[in-house]
Amino acid sequence: MRAGLWKPRTRPHLFEGVGEEGLEWLIDARDETGIPVAIEVANTRHVELALEKGIDVVWIGARTSANPFSVQEIADAMRGVSIPVFVKNPINPDLRLWMGAVERIQYAGIEDIGLIHRGFSFFNTDKYRNSPLWQIPIDMRAEMPDNMMICDISHICGQRSLLTDVAQAAMDLGFDGLMIETHPDPDNAKTDSAQQITPLEYDRLLSSLIIRSESVSVVSEHEEVIDLRNQIDALDEDLVELLGIRMQLAEQIGDIKDQYSIPVLQPARWKTVLEKARINAEKRGLSADFIEELFKAMHQESIHHQLMVMNSRVRTK
Repeated sequence: MRAGLWKPRTRPHLFEGVGEEGLEWLIDARDETGIPVAIEVANTRHVELALEKGIDVVWIGARTSANPFSVQEIADAMRGVSIPVFVKNPINPDLRLWMGAVERIQYAGIEDIGLIHRGFSFFNTDKYRNSPLWQIPIDMRAEMPDNMMICDISHICGQRSLLTDVAQAAMDLGFDGLMIETHPDPDNAKTDSAQQITPLEYDRLLSSLIIRSESVSVVSEHEEVIDLRNQIDALDEDLVELLGIRMQLAEQIGDIKDQYSIPVLQPARWKTVLEKARINAEKRGLSADFIEELFKAMHQESIHHQLMVMNSRVRTK
C-alpha cells in the first residue's frame, strides 16, 4: 500500500497531504493487513521519518527526480539503508536525467531500486494528464534491464475512464506491475479525484487484465516469428538506405539554394509535404500523427544536411 503523505502542489494553500500524522495510519494498516507500506520522500526529513517509523518502501516523485540536488540529498540520507527505493521518471522526457537519479541512489549503496513510469508533462495534452511516451520507458528498460519497472497509470491518465486501456498497454509492454490510486469516495477526494477509483472498481480492473506470461524464448524460437522478423530487418535496412538517398537529394537542393541565396526553410512547401503525408498515412491504415512526427524528424535532418552544404561553401569562400 502506498500513500502520498506530502503532496508537492504547483500552487500554495492547496491540500498538501496530511504529513507526518499519516505515518501512524500506514503502520496501523500494515499491522492489520500484513501488506507492506510505501511513501514518497522528497527531502532528508521525509527519509528520516520513514526510517524511524519502519516504512517498508519509499519512492522518489517526478518533481524530485528532476532535481539532481534533491536526489543526492535523499541518497545521502539513505546511505547504508537496505529498504527498496523506487524512482519515478522526471516530469520532462529526459532519459539521462532519469538514469542519473537512479545512479545517485545506486552510488549510495542501495541495491533494490525500482523504476516508476508516470508519464511526462506537457503544456497542452488532448487525452492524457501526462503523456505516456512509451518509448522512454522502453529505452530505460534497455539501459537498466535488471530493475523492476511499474507503471503509474493513475498519473498518466488523469481520468478513470482511461485506466483500463493504459493498464493493459503497460502489461502488454512487459511492465512488472501497476501503481493505481483508490479511494472509498473518489469524487470527494482531497486531490486528484478524477483519476481515482473505488476498491470495487480496482478489483474489476485487475480482473479484466490479460497477463501475457508466455516465455520470451518460446516466441523468439517460433519459426513464423523468425521469418517475420527477418523481413522486418530487411525492410529496416531498405529504409535506412532510402533515407540516405533522400538526404543526398536534400544536399543537392541545399547547393542550389545556396547558389541563388534562397532560405533553407520553405514553409509553404513543408506544409504541403506534411498534409500529403498525413493523407497517405490514413489511406494505408497508419497513424497520421505518427507519420507527422516521422516526417518532422526527416525534415529536421534534411535541414541539417542542407545547412552543412551551405556552411561549407561559406567557409571555402
